[in-house]
Amino acid sequence: MNCTVCGNPLLLDRVVFHCSCGAFVHAYCWDAHVLQAHQPSFEIGTVNLDGEFIARESKREEQVSRAQVSGEQSPEEQETPLLE
Repeated sequence: MNCTVCGNPLLLDRVVFHCSCGAFVHAYCWDAHVLQAHQPSFEIGTVNLDGEFIARESKREEQVSRAQVSGEQSPEEQETPLLE
């Protein structure tokens, strides 16, 4: 059996993760699998001395704006009704 991320064989005496999607991956390939296969939403930012998180970028906002843009069709893209 091979790792679904790197393709190298999974060794019997090493740690192997079994994802809920059915993939078997090395422990060191886990992060790459989650980011590539599942594409979770996340925020990039910093934490100040008070422990407050300050976001610089948000993948959630990008996904929402992309969905809104793709959801709106131009008049040229709108389907014409079929004549019956």
